Amino acid sequence: MAKGLLRFSLAMLVCVVIPFTACSKGDDTQEGRSADMDGAAKVREPAVAGSFYPGTAQALREAVSDMLSNVQPPDIGGRVIGLVSPHAGYIYSGQIAAHAYRLVEGMTYDAVVIVAPSHHVYFDGSSVYIEGPYRTPLGDIPIHTALAQAILDADDSITFNREAHLKEHSLEVQLPFLQMTVSNLKLVPIVMGDQSPANCRRLAEAIVAGARGMNVLLVASTDLSHFHAYDEAVRLDRVVLDRVAAYDYEGLAEDLRTRKCEACGGGPIITVMMAARQLGASKAMNLAYANSGDVTGDRSSVVGYFAAALVEEASVGVDLGLLETEKARLLEIARNAIEAKLTGEAVAEPEADSPALNEKRGAFVTITKHGQLRGCIGHIQGVYPLCKTISMMAVAAATEDPRFPPMTADELDDISIEISVLTPLRKITNPEEIEVGKHGIYIEKGYHSGLLLPQVAADYGWDRYEFLDHTCTKAGLPQGCWREGAEIQIFSAQIFGEEAVHGQ
Repeated sequence: MAKGLLRFSLAMLVCVVIPFTACSKGDDTQEGRSADMDGAAKVREPAVAGSFYPGTAQALREAVSDMLSNVQPPDIGGRVIGLVSPHAGYIYSGQIAAHAYRLVEGMTYDAVVIVAPSHHVYFDGSSVYIEGPYRTPLGDIPIHTALAQAILDADDSITFNREAHLKEHSLEVQLPFLQMTVSNLKLVPIVMGDQSPANCRRLAEAIVAGARGMNVLLVASTDLSHFHAYDEAVRLDRVVLDRVAAYDYEGLAEDLRTRKCEACGGGPIITVMMAARQLGASKAMNLAYANSGDVTGDRSSVVGYFAAALVEEASVGVDLGLLETEKARLLEIARNAIEAKLTGEAVAEPEADSPALNEKRGAFVTITKHGQLRGCIGHIQGVYPLCKTISMMAVAAATEDPRFPPMTADELDDISIEISVLTPLRKITNPEEIEVGKHGIYIEKGYHSGLLLPQVAADYGWDRYEFLDHTCTKAGLPQGCWREGAEIQIFSAQIFGEEAVHGQ
């Protein structure tokens, strides 16, 4: 844990949690200084500096920097649109929050929209703070007034309720992390009074209406279960984590309603997931989980914390113009061929009435099982009609990949299929022509050859030179062989599957 935090009070541990309504009213010993009631002052002063987090700029900067430095960010394979971050005192949840904010270190956004639950004031709808900057010991954060006003104007359930912001720690504790990671930070602070599913949807739609066409980061502030024994807390919190990882905000809403799980910021999570989806996020990644028992050692009554990212996946390959019906038909052909082969039936000659599916093209079929590669084989050149190539390569991937034993029929329900329809190979002499995410590579030298599909480099986060080195390895050649007389050819592919699984 970062130095300088252990002196803080146990009062930072929790917020009051009511599963999927609003956080309750409550008293707070920290008096938040902000705009006076006649509106003369505009700055929202910090309410919990010196208690939830260090109260001086130097100590706060050192604490946040230490926590960020403890995190090795994973390869997320795309652009971060949303984050989920906890809001207890930094001694308890700061290191978990660091896993989220490490992903956006050095990034620039037009605006950061934070959606947080109200702990001190109950009110209908949501409140956007628009009067003036939010202040922390690290300085003032300006409001993105145009976006804030657009969200206010989008729905009459959204208002400016000054009281909702004055003492609210759940939004404030996110700010020092943002000040330490995001360049040219501009803020839209939103506190939810009503966390009902209907209000989540209204707020999400308002955010999307205002932010469409902008590069925004959405942050949901939440803690998880409260005051359960350690193992029960982990069980309850796993329900939330599983729903988030599946990008299932409707299932999460139902689980919160029926008390299968707890989250004092359940509404913010659902709102941000809804809005991020409409703004381009296609997957969610859980980054870290812990509870207060992991910090204090007291497992009798704990509070849960987690961090997650909502990501717009980087596109790979190219669009060759295959229709959705044609892609579905090719996937059907592949699965039917595998099933026939594994159950001892004759593999039928595939039929397709689409000209595109009868065009001669190279293609690969990739099979994964529980997210792990189970087989991948293809034809590089267009020798057969595409529908026949897919049927043949599906059977080969299931039964002839030398890296794996042949599949058996009892694996059929556990596999996913991905198809890569290739463009023709093109020889290059300048490696700078390789575009990671767009191109695959085929290398030949002597009797050795190897190929990696376009999605592999994107999945692993390689640059073009690492991609070339790994293709050499795939060919059974030493890394760097591409510099020493190997022939390099590139291609692209249209990639689609039963779900987002990438083989190699």
